[in-house]
Amino acid sequence: MTDTLLYRLAALAGLTGGALTVIAVCRRAGLLPDTGLTHALAPPATALLLFTLTAFYLVQRHAAGRLGLAGFVLNHLGLSGLFAIEFLTHAVLQYQDAAAREQVLTGPGQPYFLTVALIFLAGVLVFGVASWRAGVLPRWALALYVVGLSAAALRTSVPEWVYLGGLLAGSAGVLWLSAVLPRLAARGSDRREPLAAA
Repeated sequence: MTDTLLYRLAALAGLTGGALTVIAVCRRAGLLPDTGLTHALAPPATALLLFTLTAFYLVQRHAAGRLGLAGFVLNHLGLSGLFAIEFLTHAVLQYQDAAAREQVLTGPGQPYFLTVALIFLAGVLVFGVASWRAGVLPRWALALYVVGLSAAALRTSVPEWVYLGGLLAGSAGVLWLSAVLPRLAARGSDRREPLAAA
């Protein structure tokens, strides 16, 4: 499989994952029906973004250096944890009564959820700083990614509208960065120069 094909698949995964996240936001905001189908779309969004995040790292790995690697690892671990939480929330907890859900969320599961949120937040911030310094990915897209997903990581500490707005901004960043991936692949996956026109 060629690098070009891999980046195109990663871009498609990012575009799909970003779109599914927007659908999840619309469901939480009451703009779409709260059904089994709309719940089932949330976990795949996170899983798809794991692939895309890897491509975001690979296209800038030399320019991003060790800080980029650290940010990628933390961001990837955080996303992996979020996938587990999304699966639990949408495939298990939604079928439990309110008391059972509350017992899981505020009981033994709470430290796990907090740890995942902190790792994800650290990963987004470190990866964002390293990517900004590398200058390979478009910086406005990175700003949306970092600001939006940082707000989303703080979901239990911020109002619902901040969380949902963060998800929308982060999704916009993911969509933008995903759209750039095929162009990066066409120019060479290890370019050090900024894509000023992207």
